Amino acid sequence: MKNNIGVERARVRMSQQELAEKTGVIRQTIAAIEQRRFNPSTVRALKIANIFNLSVEQLFELEDTDWDR
Repeated sequence: MKNNIGVERARVRMSQQELAEKTGVIRQTIAAIEQRRFNPSTVRALKIANIFNLSVEQLFELEDTDWDR
């Protein structure tokens, strides 16, 4: 699943650590989500989108390979 978290963090000048603290995870989790090694739960995705005042669809996008899972 693609995401724009890194872009949005840069836009508002927020570190991975700050986003992690706001969403209740460790910084490594945010890094893993940004690097597409880990997909967040629905609740976590909604929290992240809310922090950036975006919809989940604006922040996350399914890839063709996601349909094969």
